[in-house]
Amino acid sequence: MAVYQIPPLPSEDKRWRIVNGTMRRHGYSRNALIETLHTVQSSFGFLDRDSIQFVAQSLRVPLSQAYGVVTFYHFFSMKPPGRHTCTICTGTACYIKGAEKVVAAAEKHLHIKTGETTPDGNISLMTVRCVGACSCAPVALMDGDQVGQIQAAQVIKQLQGWAPHE
Repeated sequence: MAVYQIPPLPSEDKRWRIVNGTMRRHGYSRNALIETLHTVQSSFGFLDRDSIQFVAQSLRVPLSQAYGVVTFYHFFSMKPPGRHTCTICTGTACYIKGAEKVVAAAEKHLHIKTGETTPDGNISLMTVRCVGACSCAPVALMDGDQVGQIQAAQVIKQLQGWAPHE
């Protein structure tokens, strides 16, 4: 019976030890794919080709399956995030309360579409289906901080506050 060799860590970066710890804790089981990808994203901010390939090899999962998971789940990103992130909920309650106007104002102000990052890498604009705060609709997460009953003017003010000062 052949003994499986775990591939070497992609670099000396200490964050790879955290990723490896997740896989080791699960016995390098294929079932640890989503959790391991989540650990990579939490550690590095996004999933690049090399990290997906390393995880797939380590867990003995076909590369196509790893890419399938990454591209299926909205949480995963294959692009580096901006220094700041504006995430607007577009779930039913938020939509009814005007989230689409908030999204449109943010897109117009930043000159990008949702899912994109400004060319200077400063701000990423995202949407999610629900943040679980329907009673506060519409809701935005500004660098992870929840802001309820948000209006377009509030979002613009926050985005202006994140603008680089020269």
